[in-house]
Parts: sequence; C-alpha cells; structure tokens
Amino acid sequence: MLRCGLTGGIGSGKSTVAAGLVARGAALVDADAIARAVVEPGGPAYAPVVARFGPGVVGADGRLDRAALAAVVFADAAARA
Repeated sequence: MLRCGLTGGIGSGKSTVAAGLVARGAALVDADAIARAVVEPGGPAYAPVVARFGPGVVGADGRLDRAALAAVVFADAAARA
C-alpha cells in the first residue's frame, strides 16, 4: 500500500489534489477535520483546552471560539509550546 501526505500553504491546491485522489479510489485521512472534531464539545480535547485557556475561549454556542483561542495562544510562547 502506498501512503503519501499532502502539504502546502493556504490555497495551494491540497483539497483539489485530495479530491482527485479520492475520486480515483484513495482513502483520505484529513488531519484538519480530525483536529477540528477533537475540540468540538464532548470531544476528547475540548475540556482540556478550556481548562488550560479558560472560559474566554468558548463562544456563545458552547464551541471553541477559534479567534479568541488564537489571540491567547499566539500572544504567549509558553501557550504555543
């Protein structure tokens, strides 16, 4: 079985290439989708993220407010680590 990974910057065509591979029978593991799923309410990383960064990173809908979380994390080198 051949395994390969797609990397690249925003807008580089990763999704287009992935869709083409899937159309030809490839299995796709979308790391971005998995990363989003684990921080959904009830997901295994949701409570630890909220515990570490506080209720200010939770939006009115109960989901993580990604902009608020990014503002906290990218302003703090220790948080990024």
